[in-house]
Amino acid sequence: MAAAVVAGGMTLVGVGLTAPAAHAAESDVSFSKVVFNNGEPIVVGISAEVEARLTYTVKSKVALDDWYVDAYRSSGSNKYMLSISSTRWSCKTSSTGGYTFRACDETVTIDPNGMPVGHGNHLVNSDAAAWKTLGTAIKKNGGYDDDLLSATVSLQRASRIQDANASPEPVAKGKQITVTGTVQRANWSEHRYDNYGGRSVKLQFKPAGSSTYSTVKSVTAGSTGHLKTTVTASQDGTWRWRYSGNTTSGASNSSGDYVDVS
Repeated sequence: MAAAVVAGGMTLVGVGLTAPAAHAAESDVSFSKVVFNNGEPIVVGISAEVEARLTYTVKSKVALDDWYVDAYRSSGSNKYMLSISSTRWSCKTSSTGGYTFRACDETVTIDPNGMPVGHGNHLVNSDAAAWKTLGTAIKKNGGYDDDLLSATVSLQRASRIQDANASPEPVAKGKQITVTGTVQRANWSEHRYDNYGGRSVKLQFKPAGSSTYSTVKSVTAGSTGHLKTTVTASQDGTWRWRYSGNTTSGASNSSGDYVDVS
């Protein structure tokens, strides 16, 4: 794995890598406490790189040149890696019982269009799943230890709510407000956002002067992802849509639309 020193830590550049063939864990090196993104799913759109925190501990009885942890999926007989790079900010070191423990804190970068995935060098929709993890330690004697780990990380397709609108503006108190919008989800395979029909989406309201949204009702999007509902105008404030996501799709909020009630 190529390495380059950057401000704040070490960047381990992973473009073009595939996971090494796994073999049985050796007693002189092991990985534990692996957590990606503070235990939350990593949500990725169609173009922007996404950064996520990675923490883990590597325990070794032998001297190491380097080590890394990543997530992977399999495609046929090949494995491909989740991150294109990892910036290592710190590794707190301690020793006991002849072992060295390094508690590491890193930032991994995921690029939906720049990954060495082996199927077009980009994410595809089936990659919205739980990814397995592995740890690799490079020993100073030239050997290495490559361990498949029990931790997993969930990757999700980004969602968004477009064209959110509340009208009329302004509106008389007691009259009806119509709120519309369209739910969409990232299509990694085709590099676009598609309308996402049948979703249950919350309509939320924030009164003027408040910083908190409250849910007014739930609305199910039509087959084309379109949202439409009516509410009674009672006070000035901002309306928005909130989609809570599912196992393969991230949560999202629409932009807010302020309505003056006279």
